[in-house]
Amino acid sequence: MSAVESTDVLIVGSGFGGSITAYHLAAGGAKVVVLERGPWLEGKDFDHDYLLGKSYTRVFDFVAGDGMSVLGGNCVGGGSVVYFAALPRAPRYVFERQGSIGRRVWPAAITRDTLEPWYDRVSEVLPVSQQSWDDISYAGGLWAAACNHSGHTANPVPVGIDTAKCTNCNWMMAGCRFDAKRSMLFNYLPAALSHGTEIRPLHEVQKISRNEDGGYRVHYNNIDEVDYRVATGSGVIDAKIVILAAGAGATPVILQRSEEELGAMPHGVGRYFSGNGERLNTAIINEERVGEVLGLRRPNGAVYEANQIGKGPVVACWDNVDGSKPEYSRFSMEQLYFPPGLGTILAQVPGKSGATWFGKEKKEMLKRWKSWLTIFLMTEDDNEGVFGPPPPTGNAYRISQQMLGKGPLRYDPTPNTLRGWAEADAAAKEILEKDGLATVAPWTNDLVGAYTVHPLSSCRIGDDPATSALDDRHELRGHPGIFVTDGSSVPTALTVNPALTIAALAERAVPGIIEAARSRGVDVTYGAPLPNGAASRPVTGSAA
Repeated sequence: MSAVESTDVLIVGSGFGGSITAYHLAAGGAKVVVLERGPWLEGKDFDHDYLLGKSYTRVFDFVAGDGMSVLGGNCVGGGSVVYFAALPRAPRYVFERQGSIGRRVWPAAITRDTLEPWYDRVSEVLPVSQQSWDDISYAGGLWAAACNHSGHTANPVPVGIDTAKCTNCNWMMAGCRFDAKRSMLFNYLPAALSHGTEIRPLHEVQKISRNEDGGYRVHYNNIDEVDYRVATGSGVIDAKIVILAAGAGATPVILQRSEEELGAMPHGVGRYFSGNGERLNTAIINEERVGEVLGLRRPNGAVYEANQIGKGPVVACWDNVDGSKPEYSRFSMEQLYFPPGLGTILAQVPGKSGATWFGKEKKEMLKRWKSWLTIFLMTEDDNEGVFGPPPPTGNAYRISQQMLGKGPLRYDPTPNTLRGWAEADAAAKEILEKDGLATVAPWTNDLVGAYTVHPLSSCRIGDDPATSALDDRHELRGHPGIFVTDGSSVPTALTVNPALTIAALAERAVPGIIEAARSRGVDVTYGAPLPNGAASRPVTGSAA
């Protein structure tokens, strides 16, 4: 039998939570290995089509559950590669949320004020910039004009985009071919590599066991680069510290599968999942009315017909991001370009009853796809998602060779969640249907249930062991040396895009992780300078 590999720190996943911790621990002197389930791609590898085997199907993980489907990243850089680069900070009221338990959910140590310096650190590294109105796409401008017409405000969103490089191709969700999106491939990951971090793509972690010395053994399968259902090998790595950052749809599954060997998991593992209260509405724009009422016109003479032109979310209405409103009545509304595929299938025909995501009327609606406008709603939910028994391997039963799987998540929305969705739907409808500008309908839940691109809370931090899997240092209760730093640690829906909050929480967790590593015999220090432009060249697979 060959010798078992060992490292100081083993990190599962390379998105925000994995990249940030990898950099700081490696820069502090620890030996760090990152295992990533997906492939290692760079700008030139991101294809502008949807064919099976192209980058679009390789970098996504779409898992259909019972009542909720989750779309996440599956590549080196994780969700930072396939997110829309919108980077607002969570509203102050979020940290006081009570949700379904009737008392404050977040740890007492974390408020908007205490998280502010950690937001600042991440914002400096990426960096985060505020878009101007000159950066706004036609779709964003139409949404802003409609908001203004109905008496609402609208603002460009803060983003992680190099606007000088952005070509407005609107393929942002599928990775950026032009290196304009400031993903982890351009900051924390190359900085981590420069300090000796080893990144291994196509390594899917299955479980964790405990060694006699109190350390941990991480068990993984090697995944075929074409067919993710095929394991080409397997292995183990011993580590003194394990950091799980595989995403809110995978981290709890790994821990559930590890329970037989590690011992009982905290009650919060695989419970209290939140889909960030997300909804999508499609508006079919009445080109004639928009021209008459709003006075808009593109340089080519068309009024709109610009659904596919631009980038991801560029303009948001935050009028209902208001701490004076009661819980479940607070939400944001963003213009969003959701590319063909699920967006085309799940869009309902406005003004019709019953399931209208298929049929003759839907066919007619598809003919007008250039006049669509998609509005992304982020509301407050009740953290009602629960993960059932894990599949034999991975986080889902793989249906196709890439992207598609059936997972163990169950989600039955409560009356609170349903009310929040209904209020947000009504607000979007009121804005866009005023004076006949458009007809609007939310996407169907009939086919894949509710859906989220921002899964959260399945192993959340908190002060109460009965309702949180992690303490406020992100350490797994009852299992010292195991930490969770991805979206699953975020306690509640945020009513805004969560990427910056996930990243800020990961930055905040690092000093505690380093303290734990030192107590377990790792020679590591905290205080390395933040990554800067010198380390911002794109990270490539050849650097492993």
